[in-house]
Amino acid sequence: MAMTTSTFILKNALRNKRRATLSVLSVAVSLFLLVTLLVALREITLPPEDVGAALRVAVRNKISIANLLPARQLPIIERIPGIEAVTPFTWYGGTYKNEEGMTFAQFAMDPKKLRVLFGEAKMAGDGYKAFEEIKDSCIIGKVTADKYKLKVGDRITLPSTIYPCTLEFKIVGIYWGTTDDRNMLFRQDYLDEGSGVKGLVGMWCLKVKSAEDMPRVIDAINKKFANTSAEVRAETERAFQLGFISMWGNIKLLVSLVCSAVVFTLLLVTASTMSMAIRERFRELAILKAIGYRRRELFAFILAESFGLAMAGAVIGIGGAYLLFTHGDVAKMTNGIFVMLEVTPKIMGIGVMVAALLGSVASIMPSLAVAKMSVVDGLKTLD
Repeated sequence: MAMTTSTFILKNALRNKRRATLSVLSVAVSLFLLVTLLVALREITLPPEDVGAALRVAVRNKISIANLLPARQLPIIERIPGIEAVTPFTWYGGTYKNEEGMTFAQFAMDPKKLRVLFGEAKMAGDGYKAFEEIKDSCIIGKVTADKYKLKVGDRITLPSTIYPCTLEFKIVGIYWGTTDDRNMLFRQDYLDEGSGVKGLVGMWCLKVKSAEDMPRVIDAINKKFANTSAEVRAETERAFQLGFISMWGNIKLLVSLVCSAVVFTLLLVTASTMSMAIRERFRELAILKAIGYRRRELFAFILAESFGLAMAGAVIGIGGAYLLFTHGDVAKMTNGIFVMLEVTPKIMGIGVMVAALLGSVASIMPSLAVAKMSVVDGLKTLD
């Protein structure tokens, strides 16, 4: 079979199969890590938004989310035109089975407002009716129910890290269909009774009648409680989520630094591997020089080999991340930390671009070494 340029490059790349395999795998693992970090960063800084979120407003204490609001604000908010429904939404902060941290959130609310406020949630059976009638009832997201093997009728006990009480709940429904099927919802009146903290709520969650009403309603709520002992900050649910995330610190900078370290380390490994591969072939390259091959053609051979190995690693690493996060059970893999991880075309493009850059930069040093090498010196090199 005739030796073509492509065949020549392929044979050189696979001459040492073990080294080629390890090079490809090192690129693949590093790019898989890079894509995972970028996807996680996107999920944290741009939380998914369901259809109902566009009409929901979060109202919290202007000083801090930790400061409670007086329950007497409710009738004032309800009288504002453009509001369809409003409910308390109080963070309970319970821990389950002596776990060190809270793996799912619990919120107290008005059970009668559940259907209107979270219409995208689906629940089988008579869960809605039971939630309204049974004081110690709760409903729980499917992700959390599956994780702890909970079912309708089970009872769970949650000591609070915020309130001076430990409450017992009866699960009357399991919901799904939202962008975050992890939370637990229970009744505000049960929290008031069990904790002894009456007349205070964590925040208000409300739904406006239309997107056009949103700016006017937010402005009206903020003005209603301006210059009072409990000033509020009303904002869209999306703005509230992003504000809550910002309290974690500059996580974007942290992830960016880790990504940079991954890329830099990968560059060193790839460049070192290519340098060793080319050094072993100095004699062959000297022969090619002797029979008339020009420097730019030798550069092209080295670049093609380096680029090919990097792109092979990119296909495995980026493709593996896409398949795993698209078709795998993300909630189970991350122990409920993330509900979903979306590998977007932009993130895949960044990964491919990094691989292309690695392949190109890693070929520079070997190419310079070949350029400086004379035919005589190259022929003296031992294989």
